[in-house]
Amino acid sequence: MALNFIFSLFLHLTSLFADDQPVFKGKNLSTFIYNVMIYPEYSRDNCLQGTVTISFKLNKQGRIYQSEVQKGFGTDLDLEALRVVRLTSGKWIMPADYDTLVSMVLPVNFTLRDFKCEQRSKDEISAAINAYQARRGMSEVIFNYYDKKVPGVTDEAGEMRMEALKYQLGYDEKFIDRLLKQAQRKLKQEDFEGACEDFHIIRRLGSDKSASFIEQYCK
Repeated sequence: MALNFIFSLFLHLTSLFADDQPVFKGKNLSTFIYNVMIYPEYSRDNCLQGTVTISFKLNKQGRIYQSEVQKGFGTDLDLEALRVVRLTSGKWIMPADYDTLVSMVLPVNFTLRDFKCEQRSKDEISAAINAYQARRGMSEVIFNYYDKKVPGVTDEAGEMRMEALKYQLGYDEKFIDRLLKQAQRKLKQEDFEGACEDFHIIRRLGSDKSASFIEQYCK
């Protein structure tokens, strides 16, 4: 099924005067973020949708120097909202007397269509969010294992445990291939930080499929 989602975005400034507000350089901020957004896989598959609020500050050059999730779900929706807002860094026209200590807020709304999400109950949604948190803990076990693994040293028992855990979490070759394609898409957006995060996750899952990309883009 082709991905079909609605994206809406509103900009709220703590400044009291409209003339003092930074202006996005592109034609339309909502269109820019819509075009770079990649709806997160876990949230898409589990019908997680809603608004994630990102706060950030801009320096005199219009670059984001501080950003964080102000209100979110604790899932990959938060990470994607933060990523796309950070991609606006350097794309702001700044008023001469702008106060760089002022926080700006972007509520980013994720809404899915054609995924039969209306059939999901609140309890199922809550369970999916809790399951995501549990997956993060189990994923860290895998990441830590491969971070500490000594090249050339055989650990058959450890490998068997990790393979079983990866199977339980769905971290198979198809997952790795999807993550690799996602990272390459981020490269095309010139989001090298986001792409490298994905490349390193692939490495931390015990795969060498991203090794050449890490060597080229993630030094």
